[in-house]
Amino acid sequence: MIFGFAIDFAQLIKKYGGHTDTEGHKRYSPAQIISVDKTLGCGSPNMDRVCTSHVERGNLTMRMQVRRLTRLTNAHSKKWENHEAMLGLYFAWYNYVRPHMTLATKDDKKRTPAMAQGMADHAWTIEELLTMAAGQERNNG
Repeated sequence: MIFGFAIDFAQLIKKYGGHTDTEGHKRYSPAQIISVDKTLGCGSPNMDRVCTSHVERGNLTMRMQVRRLTRLTNAHSKKWENHEAMLGLYFAWYNYVRPHMTLATKDDKKRTPAMAQGMADHAWTIEELLTMAAGQERNNG
């Protein structure tokens, strides 16, 4: 049980081989996959459905939404505490505030992942998110 939920977890580990172009320089395109290993983490996941697609899509979405995680930007945190707080706000916004079209139902067009998991009964507003974050800071500070 993690956060009160039963979790099925497995990993797909890809091993890549180095490659170079005809002039011996490294390219920007991905390297060739040498091998793929599936390992059981916890629970009882369907090992035939283990893939990296969901994680890779989540990482891309986070990089596109959080500009400080991309290369060549001046939007960085000088202190780890600030970076950690920003990531916490991003994940809270993504799960509690931002409606996801893939989760829409006939009755409710604006559902968030937290609503789909039964962790919230409505999509939070930014004001609710910041109020909750400020309350957490007072309790932890």
